[in-house]
Amino acid sequence: MAKYSEEFKLKLVTEYLEGNIGYGSLAKKYNMGSQTPIRQWVKAYETQGMDGLIRSKSKKKYSVQFKLDTIQFMLNTGAS
Repeated sequence: MAKYSEEFKLKLVTEYLEGNIGYGSLAKKYNMGSQTPIRQWVKAYETQGMDGLIRSKSKKKYSVQFKLDTIQFMLNTGAS
């Protein structure tokens, strides 16, 4: 289960975007240890809308061929 619900995230994002309260004040108001998640939620909301606040239900699965191609690319280019 996600630590924060989509509704909670949207509430904080909306409060921030209304311009009356900053990240730090929001974090204190809702007893959050850090303002970082709020910053991330605002950025995600601004770029992706509500979809940015919804947590993925499953991990992305990659094919064996994709993994092999990626490893080969890394070996050939020295990428990490």
